[in-house]
Amino acid sequence: MTFEPVSALEVSGVGFAYPRRQVLEDVSFRIPPGCFCVLLGINGAGKTTLFSLVTRLFLCRTGSIRIFGRDLARESHGALGDLGVVFQQPTLDLDLSALQNLKYHCALHGLRPGEMRPRIDAALAVAGLAERAKDKVRALSGGQRRRLELARALLHQPRLLLADEPTVGLDVHSRQAIIDQVRGICADRGVGVLWATHLVDEVQASDLVLLLHQGRLLYQGSAEGLLAETRTESVHAAFNRMTGAAEAA
Repeated sequence: MTFEPVSALEVSGVGFAYPRRQVLEDVSFRIPPGCFCVLLGINGAGKTTLFSLVTRLFLCRTGSIRIFGRDLARESHGALGDLGVVFQQPTLDLDLSALQNLKYHCALHGLRPGEMRPRIDAALAVAGLAERAKDKVRALSGGQRRRLELARALLHQPRLLLADEPTVGLDVHSRQAIIDQVRGICADRGVGVLWATHLVDEVQASDLVLLLHQGRLLYQGSAEGLLAETRTESVHAAFNRMTGAAEAA
């Protein structure tokens, strides 16, 4: 008898509506541990709303969400303990230093003082910010702030990372550095990643792709499968073909 390994994230039949607008409709997917999954969609597709549901900023009233097997509605504390998040809007305190921001996050997650500093030092080193630890965040560049947010999200060693448009507004080199770092964490630590973006050049052939458009999943599968299904040679062309067909239907 074989057992299917538990998913890092399982979303089943999730829907969400504002008073006058349906935002998500019957969204279902699974992300295995150690999988880099790209949630691809234009602005307004429903990506941020989905993130708000998975992080429990919004309550999920239709469908269910599980993080490593824990139902978010019934076991929210345990489920959210496995989750690290980089939100679309920056959430660092600009008037605190990089070090102080990370210490505060550790305290919120109940890390003991003896655990904090080694993790923080290691995180700052990986982010390339060891020499900026005592600088106020407002003195850091946009790319440095984003790397700091990523470091913060990983301090409590989550098994699932959510990143909502984390590279928007950054230059090409900063974008690539952040993406490479997250892919490395995914491969080395087995962290499941849900990476929301509208930038199709951030998709690699080996990625799991979720194509969200007007609140509905139009495709879920490998990036290579997406090209084969749409008979196109690039993710950009495949995205245009699928979303164009959906709007014409």
